[in-house]
Amino acid sequence: MQKPQVIFLDAVGTLFGVKGSVGGIYSQIAADFGVQVADESLEQSFSAIFPTSPPLAFPKVEPAQIPQLEYRWWRSLTGAVFNNLGYLERFPDFEAFFGELYHHFATAEPWVLYEDVIPALRLWQIQGIELGIISNFDSRIYQVLAELGLEYFFRSITISSQAGAAKPDAEIFQIALQKHDCPSAQAWHIGDSKKEDYQGAKALGIEAFLIKR
Repeated sequence: MQKPQVIFLDAVGTLFGVKGSVGGIYSQIAADFGVQVADESLEQSFSAIFPTSPPLAFPKVEPAQIPQLEYRWWRSLTGAVFNNLGYLERFPDFEAFFGELYHHFATAEPWVLYEDVIPALRLWQIQGIELGIISNFDSRIYQVLAELGLEYFFRSITISSQAGAAKPDAEIFQIALQKHDCPSAQAWHIGDSKKEDYQGAKALGIEAFLIKR
């Protein structure tokens, strides 16, 4: 197999994952605000609601508007997760809780870096392969990557909230390719979602690899 010009990687579930569970983190921070909800219940509610949410993408908006739109997107989803269980109204100040939760996920604390990531990134760099991220994430990814010690590996970071399109939409892959002036046939993409990563990349002629963590 020919060496690619660029290797793109997904972020969550490929480079790093949630430490414990989303439900566990939600439960822990909710408890700090006086609301007791079981980890498992929140995890089930999140797992049911997250896949049905609209794409985390905001086409045709001014860049300055994106951080607020990202915040609102996650505020709506998180409210739905708790409302689904009948706990939303139990918060004395849900806005304060959500602000704390949103900030928490912008740090390294809730994430675990997979142990094979840095050795692989270093090897590809030595081989002269350009590296990029294509992720259905928001602008908090820049701080997360910095805190995990990953930011310097990547020449490009393409996220759905800023690209105006989310995987598996071809547009986000095209935007990423343009940043490297790279034809699809000379790129690889690695991710953990069959639909978003593998099928999305393959549809554009990018060599795709599915990873299972």
